[in-house]
This record gives sequence, C-alpha cells and structure tokens, in this order.
Amino acid sequence: MRERLVTLDNVESAAARLEGVANRTPVVTSSTLNKLVGAEVFLKAECFQRTGSFKFRGAYNAVSRLQNAARLRGVTAYSSGNHAQAVALSAALHDVRAVILMPEDSPSLKLAATRGYGAEVVYFDRYSDKPRHERGLELAEERGIALIPPFDHWDVIAGQGTTALELFQDAGHLDSLLVCVGGGGLISGCATVAKAQSGAVQVIGVEPEAGNDAVQSMREGRIVTIPTPRTIADGQQTTSVGERTFAVMKERVDDVVTVSDAEIVAAMRFAFERLHIVLEPSGASALAAVLSRKVDLIGQRVGVTLSGGNIGVERFVELMGEYPAGT
Repeated sequence: MRERLVTLDNVESAAARLEGVANRTPVVTSSTLNKLVGAEVFLKAECFQRTGSFKFRGAYNAVSRLQNAARLRGVTAYSSGNHAQAVALSAALHDVRAVILMPEDSPSLKLAATRGYGAEVVYFDRYSDKPRHERGLELAEERGIALIPPFDHWDVIAGQGTTALELFQDAGHLDSLLVCVGGGGLISGCATVAKAQSGAVQVIGVEPEAGNDAVQSMREGRIVTIPTPRTIADGQQTTSVGERTFAVMKERVDDVVTVSDAEIVAAMRFAFERLHIVLEPSGASALAAVLSRKVDLIGQRVGVTLSGGNIGVERFVELMGEYPAGT
C-alpha cells in the first residue's frame, strides 16, 4: 500500500507546535533585485531562524512528537551541521539527551554550536566511511535512542513546510517558489503548502551543479544516488533525495535546476552588499538561480527561500576571494 504523503493539515499542526518557539522569520524585498530580474521577489530569510537555518522547524516538530519513553532514552541525528544544531537545540528544549553524528570536515562554527546546545558529537568521514544513514542507524541501535533523520521523515517534512506557510501568509499570491534541495525535506514541505494554495504555483528546486542527484532523479523517475559531491554548499552535499521526499517531489515539484559554486558565491555577495544579509552557500543557492536566470521569472511574483546563514567570518572572506566579483 502506498504511504500517505504529508498534507497541508500536517504542516498546519506543525505550525501550531512551533508557535512561540520558532522565530517567524522576515520576508525581505529589494527593488534592486526586482529590477535586475524583472520580477517581484519575496525572500524568506530563514538565516534568522533559531540555530541559523530552517532546520529548526523540522527538528523541533519531530522531537515534540516523540513518545515519552523515546524522549527518556534520547535522540540522535546525522548532519553536516544545520540539522545537527537543530536537533541539539530541540532536544535541549525538551530536556532530551542528544548524540549527533557529524562529518570530520564539518564547519567549525556548526560543530561548536552543536556542542554548545549540549549534544555529544561523534565523527565520521563523509568521503570514505559507509553512508551516513547507515552509520546513523548503527549509532541509534548502539545507544538505544531514536533517530531523527535530516529530511526523510514525515514530521521533519511537515515542520519544514511551515517556512512556505508563513511566506504565503505574508507575501500573498505567488506564481513561482524556488527552494534549495539537499535531501528534499524543505522542498517537499514547501511544495505541499504551495500546491494547496494553488495548483498553478510553479515549484522549482535548486541544487549545486556538482550534486545534481535531484535533477537526475526527477528526469529518470527514480532515486538516483551519486558520490558525495565536491561543492562549497556543505548543506547540500547529499548523495540522494529520500524515499518520502522523492514521493512528494514527483507529485508536487515542477522542476529542479542547478547552480555553480561561482553563482552561489555571487548570490552570497549580492545578499551581503545589497540586502545586508549573511548567507551560507547552501542558503544562497535558490537566490543564485534567480540572479543567474536559470528560470524564466519575468513579470512574476516569486518566493525564494534563503535557507541558512551558518558561516564563519574566515570562510565567508575566503569564498569572496576565491570567487571575485564578475567570475
């Protein structure tokens, strides 16, 4: 029997759990951006969410839905950083122990924040170790604790969907919605909301060129797995979308496009210089697709997720130097 997909009701229930806990992040507009792309653009700034990314929404919703017995044992997650921080804080808010599996090369800022929220960190090598979901399952079994995956979980997907719920409430009608894609949790939740608002809304995913597994999966109609992509967008270094997220994407996502690392940095620079917003690479990918005109948006009302801002000063400056303006 086919598994029932996440619904608008699920997202609205998640919103009720998050009310007063998650930040209602601002929707930012820019006349300069509108003139550049010939559209009216509404930027949902999840870089101002708790833990610095949209991930807090899904993690908190999932932790809050655990049975008491599971909470007493604790939770684990695997993540390059944003989901790690989100689960760590969500667990702390529920007085639950958290053990987080993180790549050895995770950004130091994200490692420090995860520990700062009280979680124990266990390392793995994302390039040579076994797949992280296998390591995550092993860790959960070893410790006897609940696993909260970063995207392929209905409560996580529903929580991420509250991003779009707020965006539509604040911006009104949208013709297109551009969302970054890693494992597909954010776009699955957001597409669920968008298509419930109007079937005519065009939902478009954006991923790095080096990690185009979602593009391949949508084209072939099956989940395509790739090697860990070499991209500056560490939050999008996934090797495949999830089974649940892909089921939603096939039904509710219209297209997925890719952007280069240089285009991502150009978007980070624009956000910093013109919007006064700091974005991490993964958080800037959807904006990069707008600025580089990967989709025809002329004359439209367009929603864009700025999905996160967890980047240290040194790394930000380094990327600006590696990809100078105009490259």
